[in-house]
Amino acid sequence: MSRSHLAGARAGVRARLPTSPVDSDDARWLGWPLLVGLAVVAIYLATNDYPAYGAGLYVETADAIRANSYALPATIPHYGPEGVPFAYPPLVFYALAVLRDLGAGAFATALYLPPLVTVAALVPTYLLGRDLVGDRRAGTAAALLVVLNPQVLEWHISAGGLVRAPAFVFALCGSYAALRIFRDGAREWVFPGLFSVALVAHTHPTYTIFTVATYLVFWAGYDRSPGGLVRGAVVGFGALALGAPWLATVVSHHGIGVFSGAAGTHGGLFGVVYRLREWGPTGALVPMAAAVGLLGTRHRVVGAWTAAVWLLFAQPRFTYAVGAIAMVAAAVELAERGYADGAVALVDGALGRAAAGTPDRPDGGMVRPDPAAARVVVAGLVVLSLVGLGGLGYGFAGSDETTPEFVDDADTEAMAWAAEETDPDATFVVFGDAAEWFPVYTDRTILVSPWGAEWRGPDTYEAHLNAFVNGSECRNRSCAAAAMATVDADPEYVYLPRGPYTVRGDYERANGTLEASFAESPRYERAFENDGVVVFRRTSA
Repeated sequence: MSRSHLAGARAGVRARLPTSPVDSDDARWLGWPLLVGLAVVAIYLATNDYPAYGAGLYVETADAIRANSYALPATIPHYGPEGVPFAYPPLVFYALAVLRDLGAGAFATALYLPPLVTVAALVPTYLLGRDLVGDRRAGTAAALLVVLNPQVLEWHISAGGLVRAPAFVFALCGSYAALRIFRDGAREWVFPGLFSVALVAHTHPTYTIFTVATYLVFWAGYDRSPGGLVRGAVVGFGALALGAPWLATVVSHHGIGVFSGAAGTHGGLFGVVYRLREWGPTGALVPMAAAVGLLGTRHRVVGAWTAAVWLLFAQPRFTYAVGAIAMVAAAVELAERGYADGAVALVDGALGRAAAGTPDRPDGGMVRPDPAAARVVVAGLVVLSLVGLGGLGYGFAGSDETTPEFVDDADTEAMAWAAEETDPDATFVVFGDAAEWFPVYTDRTILVSPWGAEWRGPDTYEAHLNAFVNGSECRNRSCAAAAMATVDADPEYVYLPRGPYTVRGDYERANGTLEASFAESPRYERAFENDGVVVFRRTSA
């Protein structure tokens, strides 16, 4: 190929790739939430000796990949008597397997990595807020509302964020690509969109559904053309083609039913029904009020996006993340129209009577308000940052349920004993949340395990979840035995917490009656104890 042809080919590639969506004018407005995010990370690390919540199953999955020479294993051992079918999207587990081979510890990785990845999610959050509302300060405000929201942080900076935080980043990047594809008609964003959707599809199923829903809402709200539908199909089917090898391997091991079974757990689709049944109409009322009010304004697509997410997912973290942009858009709408006129317009929008409003800015142009208004906005962002950081610091250091630690030093000592002093095929029932970490640190099997049981179907998942929760809250041996019997668990060892512990993140305190009940039984004897744990060994069948 001649030099001129090569130069022409390179120019063609550059023309098909998007330019950076961030320029020098974005530096301070994007840097602000990133610095606040790093401050949140510092507070979390200063107040947590161990990672919040659990990620033992994730680490065990990575170790199963390592043990299988980096081929997809059929099952993950030790979580339940039959193990867990390996049907998870595999991307993060392969990355974690590499880190483990490089010597990364399970607790250290789960403590440090998720919060740092969560901070990275602020970049696409800022871009979405900036371009949807048309103001860089709106991007800053949206990113601050996300990084200071305990509901969002709880699921992403905690240990489970090993998988969820990367999925959050990929999903938001894919959503931003969708905005550029459908609203701006920017074909050069098709490939980044395809790449982002493929990454999220290889990371977490729920975040994949979130991304697909975003593409559908943005196409219907901004485009509605056959050409846009084709571009969206290229993204979707391209990502599906990239995921075909993994899907084919899983189906060959477990059949297609492994996916349909898991889909019926954790609230499933249209999780609003599950959420209202379980908790009542409490969560995300402010972002939903903003979303409904926006339906009659030029930000109607933001309102529809928030409403769709609220209807689809039981987990409120999705509504709060998208709703942050809706709240900022509603505030801007009120400010631009004047408080009184804006309030009327938002109420009319909620009732479906408002005028069509001005169309969304197709060029993503930035609003340039007067300097006095700018100073007020900056002051508001400063107050939001300081108050939010103060509230999180108080919550993280206190006994709230945002960042509960599943294990402590007493648990790690007890797990080390189990790994060294029990047979490799010994079976345990572990009451309390330390159970989630137990297999990865002991290489022993727990017989009551809701973690990963969703891949065996809703019935299995619900049975193990109920057995775990009910047994962990028991105050005598007969209650614990009845809970274990519901899943036919007859372990060689029973692991009981002493003093404070958590069950599904909720704080409990052992009062000693369950331990005394086991101690009085001739069927069990003490095998290990320290200040925080006692383990009983079964002495007879």
